[in-house]
Amino acid sequence: MIGMIRAEQLCKTFIRNEEKKKRSFLKPQKDKTEFYAVDHISLEVKEHEILGVLGPNGAGKTTLLRMLGKLMQPSEGRVIITDSKEHEITNTIEMKKKIGYLSGNTKLYHRLSSRELLLMLGEIYGLSKVECEKRISEIFQILDMSSFGDNRIEKLSTGQTQRISIARCLIHKPSIYIFDEPTLGLDIISSDGIIEFMKAEKEQGKSVIYSTHYMEEAQFLCDRIILLNNGKIIAEGTPKSLMEQTRTNNIRETFHEIMKRGAVI
Repeated sequence: MIGMIRAEQLCKTFIRNEEKKKRSFLKPQKDKTEFYAVDHISLEVKEHEILGVLGPNGAGKTTLLRMLGKLMQPSEGRVIITDSKEHEITNTIEMKKKIGYLSGNTKLYHRLSSRELLLMLGEIYGLSKVECEKRISEIFQILDMSSFGDNRIEKLSTGQTQRISIARCLIHKPSIYIFDEPTLGLDIISSDGIIEFMKAEKEQGKSVIYSTHYMEEAQFLCDRIILLNNGKIIAEGTPKSLMEQTRTNNIRETFHEIMKRGAVI
């Protein structure tokens, strides 16, 4: 076993400013109200598994992923990551070493080449120069980056830049991937390359948490799917089981049917 990730009753609260006007001659007043962006979510992702996270804008997907990736502290609940012997990892730095996190707004050093960026990150993760160079060669082959790996990042296409963002997540050989809309805005060839990469990593025993707005991707790629709305899980299951429960033909139709019902299934 490589390891797995689990969330127990995970919550995140924020303060919302609401404008209220009690009488016409009074200036609008702002009341502060607390709300759950993520509301008591429990889940588990094992090795050899891809979990899809779906939901409308504002459902809490990114907040959930950031807490799972140890980038945001939950208001309640906890995230548990285990090692290959199923022992819980308690050291935050060691937990982060297990994770490869890709967000939709990843920033890169545009004046560096992919190779230079990965060498720098490998050093941060404590890899020797020999180990790092070997790993970079492997990554260039996995993501088909050899043709542009020594070009400045600022000169590359959107698809090439996204591959570098993913490469950044691979350098330390994580056992858990958390990807927040990794194919957003990419052409079909670049998207297919990333999807095939995730399938290959799953076969290697990795755990993948994958958020997307593309329903066809989720149906094709994911072993299980959770659907979020207003910070809560309102549906969970395999693509097949969710389609059967809603009597729909594809996950796009399933998504609309569940949202229309507005109830947990």
